[in-house]
Amino acid sequence: MNSIRMGIIGIGNMGTSHAKNLYEGKVKGAVLTAICDTNMERIEWARDYFDDSVFIYNSFESMIEAHVVDALIIATPHYSHPELGIKTLEANLHVLVEKPIGVYTQAVEKLNDVAAKSEQVFTIMYNQRTLPIYQKVKELIVNGEIGELIRVNWIMTTWFRSQYYYDSGGWRATWEGEGGGVLLNQCPHQIDLLQWLCGMPVRVRSFCDYGKYHEIEVEDDVTAFFEYENGATGVFITSTGEAPGTNRLEISGEYGNIVVENNSIVFRKNADSVFEHSKIVQEGFKQPECNEIPIHTEGEGKDHIGIMEDFIETIQAKQQGIVVEQLSPGIEGIKGLTLSNAIHMSSWKNEWVTIPFDNIEFKELLQDKIRNSCVKKEEKSIVIDVNGSH
Repeated sequence: MNSIRMGIIGIGNMGTSHAKNLYEGKVKGAVLTAICDTNMERIEWARDYFDDSVFIYNSFESMIEAHVVDALIIATPHYSHPELGIKTLEANLHVLVEKPIGVYTQAVEKLNDVAAKSEQVFTIMYNQRTLPIYQKVKELIVNGEIGELIRVNWIMTTWFRSQYYYDSGGWRATWEGEGGGVLLNQCPHQIDLLQWLCGMPVRVRSFCDYGKYHEIEVEDDVTAFFEYENGATGVFITSTGEAPGTNRLEISGEYGNIVVENNSIVFRKNADSVFEHSKIVQEGFKQPECNEIPIHTEGEGKDHIGIMEDFIETIQAKQQGIVVEQLSPGIEGIKGLTLSNAIHMSSWKNEWVTIPFDNIEFKELLQDKIRNSCVKKEEKSIVIDVNGSH
């Protein structure tokens, strides 16, 4: 089967990492054929790094018109993701968009509408979905092992970033350039996993600190509360100012709970539903009988390469008339963005936000943040580890 010809728009940190993985043949079924960026320094780097098999362009239009790619990876700043995604699909090319899918849901709804009418494959880079540990947790939940959801708590504070990091680009940590802080840059993966595992809450109340640990105008510390349709609750905490930080996920249900920490799963299973047990037990403190069930996972997550390979396999299956289920469909990107928008909106308005919310109002509130920004940053030539996160 012929390899899928891949192009990349934006060769900053993540775009460079994707380009190297493709160029070095680490993505089965794909070959890198084109690079596009408007930054001349990055173009010169690409010319030095890649051989003549990779075409270099300084505009999206020129790359599209050259007909040298079958699919594109969009790794540009956040605001441009929906617009470039739409243009890519309208050019009859498959598209893989880096996270987040966009900055505000109104723009992403337009992208999803175009995708729904397109015959092309549309994927988002939610690479954490490739990790066996979260796949196993999802399997336990889908199979009904914990029953009805009662509570979910996630403390995710291992995203430490220095001031040096935030000073590395004029677009970073600004409302105009990035559209948010830890919620839009570091934590889209965990926010996606929350809804992937537990579904979407019906309302959100949040408390965000803006520039608590850094000289930035966007959030670097977040505590959010969720309420679900069945009455279950959730708490999500994240920060870029703590070290060493904690990554601990707890999901409680009527038949027990799951704790994910230190790359392991602890599953404690009740013999009976806690709801039914509470009704019939004749003692005041007697809990349901509970046993710890060993949970093992096999293999390692393929991370970004895994999502790219799933993207390629979906394209190749489609070419053969076979329908396969994607691990990370692009159309699902709006779910995590809806949560992060709701968290922002609740913080800005200092009130509960019901989902779905008024996304036109959200955009207006964001525009107010941009208009009132006092941040004036100069672009600095600082290199961040391309194997790390954004």
